[in-house]
Amino acid sequence: MKNPLYIFLLCFFFLLPVTAQEKEAIVDEVNEDDLGNVTDEFQEHFFEALKQKGIENYEKAIIALEACLELESNNAVVYFELGKNYRELEEFESALENYKKALALEQREDILVEIYHTYRSTGDFEQAILSVRELMEFNPDYKEDLANLYMLNEQYEEALRVLDELDEEEGVNNYRTIMRRQIYARTGNTDAQIGNLEEGIAQDPENEQNYLNLIYIYSEQGNEEEAFQTALELLETNPGSRLVHLALYKFYLNRNKPDAAVNSMKIVFESEEIDPESKFKVLNDFLLFVNDNPGYEKELLEVSQNLIEWENTPKLYEELGKFYLKNDKKEEALKFFEKGIGQDPNNFELTKNTLLLQIEVGRNEEARDLSRDALEVFPAQPFLYLLQGVALNNLHQYAEAVEILTFGLDYLIDNIRLEIDFYNQLAIAYKGLGDEEKAARFKDRTEELLKELE
Repeated sequence: MKNPLYIFLLCFFFLLPVTAQEKEAIVDEVNEDDLGNVTDEFQEHFFEALKQKGIENYEKAIIALEACLELESNNAVVYFELGKNYRELEEFESALENYKKALALEQREDILVEIYHTYRSTGDFEQAILSVRELMEFNPDYKEDLANLYMLNEQYEEALRVLDELDEEEGVNNYRTIMRRQIYARTGNTDAQIGNLEEGIAQDPENEQNYLNLIYIYSEQGNEEEAFQTALELLETNPGSRLVHLALYKFYLNRNKPDAAVNSMKIVFESEEIDPESKFKVLNDFLLFVNDNPGYEKELLEVSQNLIEWENTPKLYEELGKFYLKNDKKEEALKFFEKGIGQDPNNFELTKNTLLLQIEVGRNEEARDLSRDALEVFPAQPFLYLLQGVALNNLHQYAEAVEILTFGLDYLIDNIRLEIDFYNQLAIAYKGLGDEEKAARFKDRTEELLKELE
């Protein structure tokens, strides 16, 4: 039975009026200066509206906001909040009506964002496009949204035009490449696209994007020879092109020209125009290539180290570690895993793989210390307690092993195999302490669980 005092206090707190501190928390999302010079009565209604919205009672929030409008009919913040509450109720026409009233009073980016999202939610892409064009005056980053909206509205030529502009301004990225692929798949008229691109190249041979788009279409069609020749043509027209090497390295690999392929890969890695995700894909291809051509391992290490410095990402350490582990070069793999953990201690999968490898190669002190640090980040992960227990047993620190393994068992839920490992390590620890009785008990428990698995 619940404590009556607890129930009384619970009711008491729910019945309390909104305090000044609570108001401060509720209006954290609203700058009080935006309200202007308003009366205390206005503020009470407004804070009540925010409180009701916070507990998803949107109808009551609207009533409170309408009370604000009776006191002050030209407050953009009130109309903006009304729009948000109507949108939560999926009354989109009322939401847009209030957003537009707010925008008429104050030209603000956040109001335009809500208008854009509302039009997009209702599938009115024509109006969403107009909203995004306005938004771009505040923030040009919305240009990528514009391309996406053109695609959704089946204005494919406009979408491709915007994508070309973005690639020229910012360099290629994986998201826009996928969008192009979707557009080409939807239109299906590749012959017309090829004709348009060839005409564009003839009229403006300096336009790199036309070549790149043509290479992509030929590649999608499986016409690698035409794609390769187009890439070479681009390189001849623009010897300084970096983007063309995203295609060239693969063509060279397929033609068994490894030196040319490695050279193209290096150019990709050094380019500031190419996004990190595309570089990771090239690196994966490089890893596969070195796997079959170990003579190029020195070049792999060289470009990988440079890429780590340029892109400053621990993901590369992890990928290199996996590569060396796959090739049974455990010390090399561990070196990269440990560098990755140093940069990204919140990566559980990398932590787990590093600990397993440290234990396997006999680096038990490092495993003990790393698992201890990792448990501060992942205190409810039973696998980390187990690995620390293994490391401690290997170091003959049996008392500490018993303590950490016993503690870790509290986090173990419905995992018989892991439970077997815990009991096996506890048997080893108690035997090390000379407690043969407890060691035998845990050994017997291990045998019982093994029979359950049969």
